[in-house]
Amino acid sequence: MKLKDPILNVLGKQYEPSSLIETKFGRYDLAFRTDHEGRPILLFIGKKAENGKIAGERYARRLKIEGGKTLKDHWEHKGKASS
Repeated sequence: MKLKDPILNVLGKQYEPSSLIETKFGRYDLAFRTDHEGRPILLFIGKKAENGKIAGERYARRLKIEGGKTLKDHWEHKGKASS
């Protein structure tokens, strides 16, 4: 499953550095970890279970920045995320 533009717009924003952000997006529950600058780098998307974990899909961001210029920025599907 490839991430669509509306979700990428949410993931393109800056958030609190080095934290776990949980939110709803349409019918999906999202949880993502941010790096030291507040950029999302790890995404879990699916339905939140009773134990608080998300059962669905897991994505990791490949981000390469040199000299303040973004050279690579894409989300790679890593497989199932289960509770």
